[in-house]
Amino acid sequence: MTSDVVVASPDMGARDAARLLADRGFTVLPVVDAAGTFVGVVGEAELLRDRLPQDPRVLVHGEPPAPRRAPGDVVAQVMTKPPVTVTPNTDLAEVADLMLEHDVRSIPVVHEGHLAGIVTRRDMLRSISREDWIIEAEIRHRLGVLGAAHRWQVEVHAGKVSIVDSLNDATDRHVAEVLARAVAGVTDVRITAPERI
Repeated sequence: MTSDVVVASPDMGARDAARLLADRGFTVLPVVDAAGTFVGVVGEAELLRDRLPQDPRVLVHGEPPAPRRAPGDVVAQVMTKPPVTVTPNTDLAEVADLMLEHDVRSIPVVHEGHLAGIVTRRDMLRSISREDWIIEAEIRHRLGVLGAAHRWQVEVHAGKVSIVDSLNDATDRHVAEVLARAVAGVTDVRITAPERI
């Protein structure tokens, strides 16, 4: 997640929030009140609603358009409650499933009512596109907890992890698989015993 999050306040001007989205390339801003409590989100759709001018040709030559609402002046008038939030302990796979299920590009991370961060699709893409050597180094570091570093032979190709356990211990192999699968960017794990000659 991104923990250093640009936020809007409920009393921020809607046009200022729109400018912030446009300047930063964001699609949504979490909204946090003066007490630091997460209260909602404001996104492109909320800020665009009823703000774009109508085509004057329609006004002259066509049927009179339906009356439009006056757009809200401040974020509190246009913000929405997000369809879903997650906690810092939510599994990354669950976050991805929620994004797809709710068709959202980002999900606020909330802890005890306060914004802890935000997870975006871009964050998710970064986690799955890590270089193999970085994944391998992280797995080696984690496996160091189970024994000497030379015990484990680790290779990573396109996110697929191959581990050889020189001690051939079934319990440790299970723990090693759990540790390896928890590394961002890992798509598959195969653990074997050393080949006998």
